Amino acid sequence: MNDMPLIVTTEWLAARLDEPKLRIVDATVFMKFPEGGGPPDIKSGRSSYEEGHIPGAVYADLAGELSDTDADLPFTVPSREAFIEKLTRLGIGDDTYTVIYDQNALVGESIAASYWASRLAWQMRYEGFDRVAILEGGLQKWLAEGRELSTDEPAYPPAAFTGQRRPEMLATKDDVKKAMADEQTVLINSLSPEEFHGHLSDDPRSGHIPGSLNIFFGIHADEQTKELYEDARLRAAFEQTGALDPDKKVITYCGGGIAATWNALLLNKLGQHNVAVYDGSMNEWASDPSCPIVKSDNR
Repeated sequence: MNDMPLIVTTEWLAARLDEPKLRIVDATVFMKFPEGGGPPDIKSGRSSYEEGHIPGAVYADLAGELSDTDADLPFTVPSREAFIEKLTRLGIGDDTYTVIYDQNALVGESIAASYWASRLAWQMRYEGFDRVAILEGGLQKWLAEGRELSTDEPAYPPAAFTGQRRPEMLATKDDVKKAMADEQTVLINSLSPEEFHGHLSDDPRSGHIPGSLNIFFGIHADEQTKELYEDARLRAAFEQTGALDPDKKVITYCGGGIAATWNALLLNKLGQHNVAVYDGSMNEWASDPSCPIVKSDNR
């Protein structure tokens, strides 16, 4: 499976469920934003996984084991050693290929975007795992098509892994500060237009990083079918920002480094591979008073 696509269909996966080198991962996290603003309520998707998952799938704890729980910010990239130990313990390594899915679990929203799956896929590629894809439409599409679920939890033998970290895939706060004055770097804010302009909160630290452009992560797929739009439509959304220029670097960010990985994945799909994700995103940027923020007064 050396020609692993970035995104696979439910039909593609269903035809390969019995392949011994396949590893399927449920990366669901439930996140709900309280009315009136404030930090989100974050809940592991493990209990939902235990109630039913795609046959052969294991559960990956993005909110816990696969984040640095000692960091000041949620969902911070963990140490390389800790991440690889957890992945290889799930049976993922040099001789396997991985398909990741989630439940599109932003509670109360109907956005069609597998951003938890794309977050784990991004973390894996950052650490050098090449053969990884996400499932188009996630568990919702799988269920809508009447496909089976399982409650069995497979136990795969630990795997070996020798890949190398790709530091160019992760952007720091200092990288973003430099990018604000660099015409060869495109900053993409992946949040909604309302969040981008700072209209959802009276907090003066809401808004966006100066010089960044807004491409909402939720506009790339059909909310009913959960299928991605054709490449021409995806390309049109990004072309206006200059993000598809092969001579430029792109940095995507959002609130906490999750949705940004969905935009980064689609940029990769469209041929732009010089893309980094600002892991701290607005959680880190807004907490530093020295970092400038643009907030629009027009509503």
